[in-house]
Amino acid sequence: MVRAPETLYDPRGGDSSVKVTELAIETDSDSGLFARSNYFTVCWIQEGQGQFWADSACHPLAAPSLLFFVPYQYVRFVAERPIRGIIVQFHANFLCIETYHEEVGCNGVLFNDLYGVPTVELEERHDREVAELIFQIRGELAEGGLAHSEILLSYLKVLLIRATRLKREQQGTLTGSTYDRFPPVLESLRELIEANYRRMHAPADYARLLDTDPKGLGKVVKAHLHKTLTDLIRDRILKHAKWDLLHTLKPVKQIAHELGYTDELYFSRLFKRATGHSPVFFREFETAIRGGRNLSMSLPLPSIPADPVDRKNGSSSASES
Repeated sequence: MVRAPETLYDPRGGDSSVKVTELAIETDSDSGLFARSNYFTVCWIQEGQGQFWADSACHPLAAPSLLFFVPYQYVRFVAERPIRGIIVQFHANFLCIETYHEEVGCNGVLFNDLYGVPTVELEERHDREVAELIFQIRGELAEGGLAHSEILLSYLKVLLIRATRLKREQQGTLTGSTYDRFPPVLESLRELIEANYRRMHAPADYARLLDTDPKGLGKVVKAHLHKTLTDLIRDRILKHAKWDLLHTLKPVKQIAHELGYTDELYFSRLFKRATGHSPVFFREFETAIRGGRNLSMSLPLPSIPADPVDRKNGSSSASES
């Protein structure tokens, strides 16, 4: 994988937590390699056709559509016809979709959808609605004024909620409807990965549990998710690792051990290949620019030790009951 350039948001340098930029990729240029960033990214594709990579997964691209990328993700475009669009980016300091998932509903649907594709296709009426929302976001960024952040946040939430509803419709997961997008074996695989990713890392282990051939299972995953089974398992592991690094104070060695790695250095190299940074940098940098607010959600409460007097008398303290 080609190493991507980086543009990391850092408010200490005056960077904006929300920004809107133009997307323009020609068929005969090398401009399709995105700078790796720590923003959540929404790409509104207005014109063009081609492919795009989200980490190791290669997906088809056609306008009009919306694409969704998570922080520190490798992103690359190849244009068969010139690609034009708008990029909306926001940092977790402005809206952390991982903690607003019940309100916005996009975590695991638009972003962090390991078992789907990061694309929402747009019909003409939906394309017009997206155009209006992005126009409002750009206008608010340019003008500012009273309750600037609140208005900007409202527009962004509406954009994400509308996109979430559209993707759920396209997945056939509306209330009262059932639609099997993928072969049943992929749903069984998803359940097995969710239950076992902390201790089972080899594709052959999952193929054995499904009583199928590893190569055949890998072909099914590649055909529908555009990634290898190895990458799918790795992505689930990394999603867990990122959460623990951002929202707990667990040592890297403990996180690695809980994810089934006895070699902390091997785990760190795996993490760096995927994000461009070591687990230590990832945690320390994001915690610094978020002012430690990310850690407040999952700080483990200190346990209350038993009273020495109680132990001496052979009785149990209230904390042990």
